[in-house]
Amino acid sequence: MTATEMIHSTPRSVGGAMPKLLIDGLSKRYGNVTALEPTQLAVEKGEFLTLLGPSGSGKTTLLQLICGLVERSSGRLFIDGVDQSDTPVHQRDIGLVFQHYALFPHLTVAENVAFPLKMRGCAPGEISRRVKDALEMVHLGHLGDRFPRMLSGGQQQRVALARCFVYQPSIILMDEPLGALDKKLRDHMQIEIKRLHRETGTTIIYVTHDQEEALAMSDRICLMNHARIEQIGAPHEIYTRPRTAFAADFIGISNIFRGEFVHDAGRPRLATPHGIFNLPEDVSATGKGGALVVRPEHLRIGAASPNRITGAVSEIVYAGSETRVIADLGGGTQAILRLWPGDPVPQIGETITAGWDANSAAFVP
Repeated sequence: MTATEMIHSTPRSVGGAMPKLLIDGLSKRYGNVTALEPTQLAVEKGEFLTLLGPSGSGKTTLLQLICGLVERSSGRLFIDGVDQSDTPVHQRDIGLVFQHYALFPHLTVAENVAFPLKMRGCAPGEISRRVKDALEMVHLGHLGDRFPRMLSGGQQQRVALARCFVYQPSIILMDEPLGALDKKLRDHMQIEIKRLHRETGTTIIYVTHDQEEALAMSDRICLMNHARIEQIGAPHEIYTRPRTAFAADFIGISNIFRGEFVHDAGRPRLATPHGIFNLPEDVSATGKGGALVVRPEHLRIGAASPNRITGAVSEIVYAGSETRVIADLGGGTQAILRLWPGDPVPQIGETITAGWDANSAAFVP
């Protein structure tokens, strides 16, 4: 697909509008090792796109290619329709936020935020105004005179965000920015970054290996595996309708039942070691078979459904806001169920039967 074709085929384009960022066949190889397969991707203006995947999936390489930190092996990159494939990193209108903040320890908070404006030759009065606005935006207006060592990890990350937003780059790239924070602070900063994105309308490309983080923050998720894009879609789409077994297994908790197609009373079903199951209505049975993906929240103990499994409870996991039941189905397979409020909690060793509505599952080849 050419760059022109991608501009007009991007799923979020309206009336053929040009995307903010267009990646046309970008790839990266180190000798015989492929770090990124030729990649096509369009990111719309104001979009929050997350590059999600395990270590070695290619997400950080793609981020480095976008900002120009590494040389491409092939392909082109366009920002606002302008080919910037060969533009040096310091000339690309891109902001960067890193996991370890990268603040200057000898500069105050205000001086750190002012640094990119000074480098761009802004007038002192404009610098003062924009620094004040940026610090107020991240709720640190009262800490401008302090040094980074006097701040908490969360406050330092907000300074890094203010320093990036203050000069209003065309695109902001965030590389695991919350990875060094504890869970409670990380959850809080997710809300802060979403608020900043909503208030500024900035285009953000965010890299993480944290599935919950990606689901909570993104307009779209670009799931990567083995140096290529596995699936792109809205968080709800990727969670409820994964297109591959990897996507189903990597995003959230899944029960995956693999089998072959059989025809029963004129309709295709999936024969697995744990039962013969009805397929979702939108599935056309082509090929030999595939796998049904059933999320824990869709399995109900005692449900009167044609799709049922039976197993012995091997573990009960209480996680505060939810309780999960792990059942041994035999043959080395376990099922994970999420109890609904008011559901009785079974006993360890108890045999349970759980079912699900066929259309709540996803099918992957």
